[in-house]
Formats: sequence, C-alpha cells, structure tokens
Amino acid sequence: MEALFNLPIPSWISLGLLASYFAYLALALSVLPGKVIPGVILSDGSRLHYRCNGLLSLLLFIGLLGIGIFTKLISPVVLADRGMELLSTTFAVSVVITLLLYASGRSSKEQGSSLKPHVTGNFIHDLWFGIQLNPQFMGVDLKFFFIRAGMMGWLLINLSVLAKSLEAGNANLSMILYQIFCALYVIDYFFYEEYMTSTWDIIAERLGFMLMFGDLVWIPFTFSIQGWWLLRNKVELSKTAAIANCIIFLVGYMVFRGANKQKHVFKKNPKALIWGRPPKVIGRRLLASGYWGISRHCNYLGDLLLALSFSLPCGFSSIIPYFYPIYLLILLIWRERRDEEKCTQKYKDVWAEYCKLVPSRILPYIY
Repeated sequence: MEALFNLPIPSWISLGLLASYFAYLALALSVLPGKVIPGVILSDGSRLHYRCNGLLSLLLFIGLLGIGIFTKLISPVVLADRGMELLSTTFAVSVVITLLLYASGRSSKEQGSSLKPHVTGNFIHDLWFGIQLNPQFMGVDLKFFFIRAGMMGWLLINLSVLAKSLEAGNANLSMILYQIFCALYVIDYFFYEEYMTSTWDIIAERLGFMLMFGDLVWIPFTFSIQGWWLLRNKVELSKTAAIANCIIFLVGYMVFRGANKQKHVFKKNPKALIWGRPPKVIGRRLLASGYWGISRHCNYLGDLLLALSFSLPCGFSSIIPYFYPIYLLILLIWRERRDEEKCTQKYKDVWAEYCKLVPSRILPYIY
C-alpha cells in the first residue's frame, strides 16, 4: 500500500511550477526583443511571423533562477527531486491541452490555412495529428511556443540533475561532458532558432497530441535519461575515451549545423556560395553541393553522432543511457524512407537525377 501512495502522480506543486514556466515563456516570447522572421508562404498566400528571441529568453530565465537560488527562494534541485512527479504532471497537461485544441479547432469557422480545421471524422486520428496547422492563444503561436518549452525544459532538467550531483558529491568528468554537450546543443538551437521556422514540423504538421507529447514530454524527459543515469551510476572515463567522445561531438555538430545552415541559406538565396563555390542545383530546387552533395540526408548523420556523444559519457555497462540514440536511429531511418517517398512523388524525374548524382542516403559512400 505504501508503494501505491508513492506513485509519481501529478501534484499541485508540479502544476504550479509548470504554469509559472509557461507564463514566463509566453511573456518573454511576446515582449523581449528579437529578430522577427517571416515564415513560409502558406497555401492561401498568408505567412506567419516569428519573434526569435529564444536565446535571450533562456539566458534571462537562467539569470532569474540564479538570483532565486542565491536568495534561497528556489532550490536548484527542485526539478531533480520532483522528476517523475513533473513527468506525470506534464503528460496530464499535454492531454488536456490536446483536448482543448481539438475542441477549439472543431468550433473554428476560420478558412485561412493556419486555422482552418481539417477534420477526418476519425477522433483518434484527429486528436493524434491535430486539426489546425498553426493554432494561437493570445497572439502566441502555440506550435513554436511548445517546441521552445521542450528544448529549454531539457536544459533546465539537466542543470537541476547537475546540482543534485554536486550536492551528492559524485559529479565527475562523465557528468560534466554530458552536461556540456547538451548545453552547447540547446544554446546552439536557440542561437539559430530562425532555422526552425522552415522545418517540416512548423510548416506542415498540425498541432495535435503527437507534437504536444513530443515537445513537452518526450524531449525534456527522455533526452535527459543519461543525466539521471549518471546521477545514480558512477562512470570513470579515461582521457582517451573523453577525447574520442569530444571528437564525435564536434564532428556531429559540424555536420548537423553545417548541413542545416547550408539548406537554410540556400532557401533564402539560391546563389549563395557553398564552401566557397557556386552551388550545384538540380532542377533549380535541389541543392547538390556542400554536405548535400555528400549524402541526401547528411543532417541525419550529424543528429545521430550528436545523440551518440550524449550517451558515450555513460560508458557501456548498460543499454539504458543509449535509449535516445537507438530511438533516434529507428526514427531517422523511418523518416529517411518517408522523405524519399515524398520527394519521389514531388520532384519525379528531378529527384531521380539528384539520386543518381548523390547516391548515398545518410552515410557517405553507403547506398
């Protein structure tokens, strides 16, 4: 019976923490200065504009938390102490928000691309995939808001786990490497936040439970598994292993960021130089230079190397810390197959020409 009462069920304290977090993010997104980026042109000719002030929002929030910790208003380990409780609370909130979005979308009379409801009649399908492309609340684009909440939440959980590790006196090189790699990844994400506005999730996916759960639950609570594991398992890395881990991270980052930057720049200016040379373009739309001339989905390779670098500090005594790279490998193989099918249908002969020129799919020289 005692175990039953210790189950990680939602609590008012966790709900208060989550609500305060959302309130800060909404206020910061609306009022802090930032570069306003036009989104893609939608099918009705309209386009949304996104205020990309995520890095400033993140740094200000960490600064405010630092003041709260210094004045003892906030405990640095509150997230680590309430991890499972926060997980269940966030999951419950995701379900509630999904239902509210569904109800709001069903009652919407809007005919614009952003808010026009797409109802199939299959309740589970519509709830999972969502029925509106860009639902908003008080002028805040919810899809953009929730992905920001998930990415920041991942870093905040990590920092709380680090504080818990320091408190317990078991912070070592493994924990430090993991924390540095993840922090650099999140900071980089917000430094290049405008690139997010042209991703598939933002421009094409409707906001339903799939994205809600992915943003609010999956990203912060599963991407941080390595930190939780290191908190309970001491791993001593050799200098050689640490250096190799750093090299994998740097190579992964170089490929991931380089490929995404080249693609984003190409979309804005198809004549911009790639690696100092004019870009090679197939059918005026497909970039075949730089990383995109090495493999058709080279950004996925960068993603996989980064995911691996997050787990390598945990050593090889357990498969648990490798959940994220294993999951990502499965996901990206599926996405690569999906992308290939969509591109074949969309570009037809042009895609066949591109595949002939760039035969590698994800790994260079592996077809």
